[in-house]
Amino acid sequence: MGRRQRRRAHETASQPSAHATEYRDADGNVLSLRDTLSAGTVERFGTLDSRPGASFEDLEERRLEFLFERLAVRWEIAGLPLEGQAELLGRLRMADPPLRRWVRETVTAHARARLPELGA
Repeated sequence: MGRRQRRRAHETASQPSAHATEYRDADGNVLSLRDTLSAGTVERFGTLDSRPGASFEDLEERRLEFLFERLAVRWEIAGLPLEGQAELLGRLRMADPPLRRWVRETVTAHARARLPELGA
């Protein structure tokens, strides 16, 4: 490990992580969602609806994935923790319809309660 990597590891370890809220589904799986977003992310979320020619379903799916990718911190499924953004998004994309519905409802309710600036 080089000097730069050690410095970055020390800097990220000393920075407090953003507060997250945990949600548990009927099967006992736990989804942790970040409670805050940067101003740039909020602004970018507002531009998602401005794509001409996109269907309502496409826009809803795009909004869900955008929010999930930025809010999901950790997802424990059947005792297996997923923490990397690629893992989290990949697991969402291969989820069955009931699980996707639960994630959509959970992310939407979380955004309405904790992030009113999104207008979600």
